[in-house]
Amino acid sequence: MKKILVPTDFSDVSGHALEFARQLAERDNCQILLLNIIEHPSVSTFNSMGITGYDPMENLFIKKMIDTVKVKMEDLRNSPEFSGIDIKTRVVVGNPFIEITEDIVKTETDLVIMGTEGSEGMQELLVGSNAEKVIRTSECPVLTIKAKTNIDDIKNIVFASDFKSPGEGIVAYMKEMQTLFKAKLSLVTINTPNNFTTTRQDFDTMEEFATTKGLENYTMDIYNDFQEEDGIICFAQDIEADMIAIGTHGRTGVFHFLSGSIAEDVANHSNRPVWTFRIEEK
Repeated sequence: MKKILVPTDFSDVSGHALEFARQLAERDNCQILLLNIIEHPSVSTFNSMGITGYDPMENLFIKKMIDTVKVKMEDLRNSPEFSGIDIKTRVVVGNPFIEITEDIVKTETDLVIMGTEGSEGMQELLVGSNAEKVIRTSECPVLTIKAKTNIDDIKNIVFASDFKSPGEGIVAYMKEMQTLFKAKLSLVTINTPNNFTTTRQDFDTMEEFATTKGLENYTMDIYNDFQEEDGIICFAQDIEADMIAIGTHGRTGVFHFLSGSIAEDVANHSNRPVWTFRIEEK
């Protein structure tokens, strides 16, 4: 891992994400890319009000915001805790989701670490969070963090899957995570009424997966719940895991609305850090 992208809005949760990125950078000699996005009304919004040719960069208020944010970013970069860390800062004006996803590609980011407060109920249904959108579309892994997290406390990582076709890329990431954190892997399959499999089937599948992929220092469990995302979160709580790892298919549009995304739901509702990986569709 060489580059970690950390979007920041100077909130507490983005501060937790940056602090965890700092710890990772110290341990794995990574570069931190600190990104701040100043949101602005879209051109179409202004056009609907009869205003055309609007350039947010020419707006005095936006310019003052940019100058203020640049000073805050430099203060962060030059703070004592980042001494010896390779950290680059960038301030842009635009849509947070679009800017983050474009930055991932432009900078060839290896990991995005985002602070998120999650959302519930109607807000979750209608709006969703930028973190969820990034998880859905990002080509690189995304780690979401809600609270201050010490890297030395990550000793038990839950990896939830059906273990039938998790993808070679995910296996490589899992092994990298396990080495990075010096952690045990807790493999778990969530058994639900709508997708029932027998205990023997599940253990056979997990054992074959672990053996053929050459995993070490792991346990295997089956957890029963009505929904996969609830089962993953509850299992992690029951065993007092320190992190959850899960793959996402990155589906969008109508299909996403109908089927939902387990990875996004887990990241949104879990109080533990959640590390998501993109599963390539075959």
